[in-house]
Amino acid sequence: MKKQSGFTLIEIAIVLVIIGLLLGGVLKGQEMMTNAKIKRISNDFNGISAATFSYLDRYSSFPGDDPNAAARWTGTTSGDGNGVINNGERPDVWEHLRSSGLVAGTGNANPTHAFGGIIRVQANGAGITGTVICMFNMPGKTAEIIDRQVDDGNGNTGEFRQTVNSATYDQNATNLTVCKKL
Repeated sequence: MKKQSGFTLIEIAIVLVIIGLLLGGVLKGQEMMTNAKIKRISNDFNGISAATFSYLDRYSSFPGDDPNAAARWTGTTSGDGNGVINNGERPDVWEHLRSSGLVAGTGNANPTHAFGGIIRVQANGAGITGTVICMFNMPGKTAEIIDRQVDDGNGNTGEFRQTVNSATYDQNATNLTVCKKL
């Protein structure tokens, strides 16, 4: 009789268990990273709201719309003081918040959120009237999760909305714009 060599059933089972544990760990790690990004975006909304209201309380004007900003900080641009952050004042929002020390950094470039899109404070957006915080290029699944956490889960109603005119979020979308009332 010839002796046959190969793997035993127990050896194959052990290898499969190890592969399963590794795959489970990788998938759980990816889920934890996504959850951390979602938490960061939620914190960004809250932090920007707090910074904007602190600025309003301190200087009696919205950042970007502040008519006295140029006199207060050299090299900054003043707004018109009409109580609305118009298109020309959008970049100045970040310059005013950063100059006042309420937001880290320098200049007037829009910051980015955890998924790489820009964050903008503006007047009106996604069907919400008033001052809003908008985040661009948001994944659909993420937008829906945040909406359920901070609002009603409907993309058309409440204080958190998407620009697409739909109550449901496109789970496959990677470029949604979502806005939250300030």
